[in-house]
Amino acid sequence: MDRLNQTLDGSRVMHTDIDKEFPVTQTDVHTHPQSSRTSTDTESDTKTLDQPDSLELSRIETHRLQQKTTVGSTRGPQPRETWLPMGAGKEYPPLIPDPEGFVVEFDGADDPMHPYNWTLMRRIFLVCILSYSTFATSFTSAVFSAGISAVTKEFNIGSEVGSLGVTLYVLGFAAGPIAWAPMSEVIGRRLPICLGIFGCGIFTVACGAGKDIQTIMITRFFAGLFAASPVSVVPAVFADLFSTAQRGIVMSVFCMAVFVGPFAAPFVGGFIAMTLGWRWILYISAIMVFLGSVLAFCFMDETYAPVILVHKAAVLRRQTHNWGIHAKQDEVEVEFGQLVRNNFLRPLRMLVTEPILLLVSLYISFVYGLMYALLGAYPVVFQQVYGMNLGVGGLAFVGLIIGELVGGAYVLMLQGSYKRKLDANHGQPVPEWRLTPAIVGSVAFTAGLFWFGWCGYRDDIHWMAPVASGVLTGLGIFCIFLQCFNYIVDCYPTLAASTIAANTILRSAVGCAFPLFSRQMMTNLGVQWAGTLLGCIAAAMIPIPVLFRMYGPWLRQRSKLACASVYNPHKKGDV
Repeated sequence: MDRLNQTLDGSRVMHTDIDKEFPVTQTDVHTHPQSSRTSTDTESDTKTLDQPDSLELSRIETHRLQQKTTVGSTRGPQPRETWLPMGAGKEYPPLIPDPEGFVVEFDGADDPMHPYNWTLMRRIFLVCILSYSTFATSFTSAVFSAGISAVTKEFNIGSEVGSLGVTLYVLGFAAGPIAWAPMSEVIGRRLPICLGIFGCGIFTVACGAGKDIQTIMITRFFAGLFAASPVSVVPAVFADLFSTAQRGIVMSVFCMAVFVGPFAAPFVGGFIAMTLGWRWILYISAIMVFLGSVLAFCFMDETYAPVILVHKAAVLRRQTHNWGIHAKQDEVEVEFGQLVRNNFLRPLRMLVTEPILLLVSLYISFVYGLMYALLGAYPVVFQQVYGMNLGVGGLAFVGLIIGELVGGAYVLMLQGSYKRKLDANHGQPVPEWRLTPAIVGSVAFTAGLFWFGWCGYRDDIHWMAPVASGVLTGLGIFCIFLQCFNYIVDCYPTLAASTIAANTILRSAVGCAFPLFSRQMMTNLGVQWAGTLLGCIAAAMIPIPVLFRMYGPWLRQRSKLACASVYNPHKKGDV
């Protein structure tokens, strides 16, 4: 899990043999900070960093925190004939003799401005605010499912069209990071998060006030697009705030909050729809989102180190009236063509050429889609078969919530074992270490689907049986999604940003379609046979993590892009 977060850290570019075909970006880099150091870097560290923990202290070197080849570049001066005139007949002033002398830095490892040195209570408070805000936006993604039947009646549309309210939100949810993530590397974390949460609230209110189905669907998509901001940027904030050892625990808790949101929405939304009407489902969701927006606006500080130094440089310019003072981030120029190539075109090429990425992303997409498909499947079982009302039937999702929490606790328990393996291998991670929980999750996920199908199709079977199946299903969803995601990031450490983008594109294309047919499949095939079909597909995918656990190193050694790290506890020296 730490490896997932480290990909969001800025790092120095590591040049490889594949640079010509796939230029490596700084967001893509995921390697030991010492791996690409020059003699100049070493001499600089000797002078300025006298602390022993150089792995963590390297984060204060601002040129390593820039994402210049992901979001732009730092070109030299343009040809003199293209310069604009100074005006008033003035000559061009001379260039600054020593530009590096005008670049602001952190004042050593203990600089209180660096987020690592903020008080623990301050950082935990930010974690609580951001986790709540992300919970609220993910809750809003699924809460519309409780109002689908009322929406279809009011606007005289089919249930498939009504399900688009969930599908379009998920589509925006998955597409948004392509814009929000690069933005957070240019202007910092705070503004994209605050704008995203606020925009989600605005469009959710507009959806609740919509007078026609077109307005509702359009606003749902844009609500999801803005809601993607905290989902994609908050992990980067945690990377800014916490060291590697602390980050795994924080991200485990954060992911549990994110996954619980969609499963808490149906029963809360069901009771609201029964008492206040379907529009209040959206209004109350918007109030939750706006609360997160207010908290973020009022209490969230900028955590991205390069932008903190931009603010520091601005203060110094005002104090000294020396207008040459600047931060390295001020030199970054945004290039749209580079953005498109690195965040869209290269990921598509990797999906076609890398079987590890393609197969694992397909598995993640299936699990992700099924998570939202259950929003349509559960009402068929608990409302139509067992005759429960909208609110009580939604309480069946508690089984899935418990399963998600159990999965999160299981992954947390393995953090100590993973750290010991990492230390034994001299800090060099082996991607296949991630797959053991995924294998456990794949078996639990398959068993949960069969259990749900064959215990939920008759009302003479106690309703507790299909509810209990959700514990296995929820555990499987959490373990498969999180650990397989970590695995592909570990496999492509120098192309992590492209790996995440490729997974996001495929996941959105496959996953957003599931809510459109889940209810009809349960109704037309019957609960038992629909559950059997899904269980068989899940069973057919169990070999994916198993085979990659066995043959992953062999495949990675034959890939042009994947890393080739293996377990070698007898290796001498640092990696």
